[in-house]
Amino acid sequence: MRVRIVTDSASDISLELAESLGITVVPVNVQFGEQVYRDRVDLTTDEFYEKLQTNSAFPKTSAPAPGTFRETYERLAQEADAIVSIHVSSQLSATYDAARLACADFDFPVSLVDSETASMACGLLVIIAAKAALQGGSRFEIEALVTEAIPRTITYGVFSTLEYLYKGGRIGRAQAFLGSVLKVSPILAISRGEVLPVARVRTRPRAIERMCEIVGALGTIEELSVMSTTDLQEAEDLASRLSPLFPPERMYRSSIGPAMGTYVGPGAVGVSVIWKAD
Repeated sequence: MRVRIVTDSASDISLELAESLGITVVPVNVQFGEQVYRDRVDLTTDEFYEKLQTNSAFPKTSAPAPGTFRETYERLAQEADAIVSIHVSSQLSATYDAARLACADFDFPVSLVDSETASMACGLLVIIAAKAALQGGSRFEIEALVTEAIPRTITYGVFSTLEYLYKGGRIGRAQAFLGSVLKVSPILAISRGEVLPVARVRTRPRAIERMCEIVGALGTIEELSVMSTTDLQEAEDLASRLSPLFPPERMYRSSIGPAMGTYVGPGAVGVSVIWKAD
């Protein structure tokens, strides 16, 4: 059975990795003022962060239109027997709902999966799905594999500001950290569809160290990615810190793109993990 894997650009999978694994990435829309861009199609990650820090208009995101998903599914249906479509948490974005609407009255087997997370935590789920598809896994086997891994998947991030999460309406329970963010480096997590407060740490180096300690406490790690918004070297330093926990050659690297960068803002660094079940 030929199963094709679809995701959206909020998964932060690099275009190169997506191409190598046969993953189709549907771009989220990012809007500055009246101008609408397709994430990493009309607007690169570097261009986005330049605009974010120089443009007076606060960016907004919107889900791809159901018609865009429908066109994607129809195209893939010409070359596959089934599709598994894995998307950013439905609690954080309307993207999953747009994909669901695209499947209405569509006479082709499509499994939709709400990742309940975002960025490369979603990306890691998409990657394991794509690898299973390349090995000949069926639609139901791949869907079950991803669904089982969701509770063991999490993203942690160290933020320089919570302004963008707050303005974008995605701050959730992390709102408890507002008011003191000028004095500390907050650590947040995205898990089971929520943005969660984890820790408030005095300095950024200590916050990154604490984040690594938290990841280490998860146990045996199956998949791991490091990512950043504007400081790639900081992500590489984070990878080095995590090397005792996970082989560096197996770590994925990712830039947090426009879709997630709208809410994360500049100066963020993070790690996404799937850990092994007990």
